[in-house]
Amino acid sequence: MRETHLNFIERWAAFMKEHPTEWKKIHTEFINSQFLSHEQFLDRLLQQPNGKKKILELYQIKNVKGFPRFG
Repeated sequence: MRETHLNFIERWAAFMKEHPTEWKKIHTEFINSQFLSHEQFLDRLLQQPNGKKKILELYQIKNVKGFPRFG
């Protein structure tokens, strides 16, 4: 593991121990921002020429009916 990554993990673990009620909100906001970024990426890609096709290939989606957003 990279030294900087290991340092980050150690700092985050220490932060969690020192702030047992605060870290969950920070972590939840981070995870939610990742989901939002992903949704925004898909929206932008869908607006591109062949965007739907690119998404279907990228995620190897065979059952388009199972994904109403792309159907």
